[in-house]
Amino acid sequence: MSDSVWTYHHDEPLTRYSLGVDGPRPLVCFGVNPSTAVPNDLDPTLASVERFAKSCGYEGWLMFNLYPQRATNPDKMHKHFNRKIHQRNVEVIADLLQGRSPDIWCAWGTLIEKRSYLQRCLADIYEVLENNKCSYYRIGKISKAGHPHHPLYLRKTEEPKPFDLHSYMDLLST
Repeated sequence: MSDSVWTYHHDEPLTRYSLGVDGPRPLVCFGVNPSTAVPNDLDPTLASVERFAKSCGYEGWLMFNLYPQRATNPDKMHKHFNRKIHQRNVEVIADLLQGRSPDIWCAWGTLIEKRSYLQRCLADIYEVLENNKCSYYRIGKISKAGHPHHPLYLRKTEEPKPFDLHSYMDLLST
């Protein structure tokens, strides 16, 4: 994958909408918010995503987030929802996934609870994903609240398991 062309949508230094090495069959991962990673300089989360994509036989990987604001510490995420960057995030996701039915790694962890607007962001992204008939997976354990595990701190031997995103969305709306 290292010789492949990078996919990278961003508004430096504040947002990142996508990052990855696209291919005919990429693993698509969703986290909560981007950190410092850029092409050829991955942070620990993206290094884990790349490693799992390779070990599972995917031809590339794409990383998206529920909210595109760069923040190395999720506590520093916007206190108030920024509709403009969210809309751009959803547009980039829709454009890059158009005509595909990829495997989606749900990996936002309990960080989805960090800001109240993150569930709304996921709901908008879910509409895009459902139009593409995606398959949903998790790697690692599910939290007590039902959230799929974040990519960090996973054993290299962990295997993807199906994740019922539809039921999860129902759980969030209750």
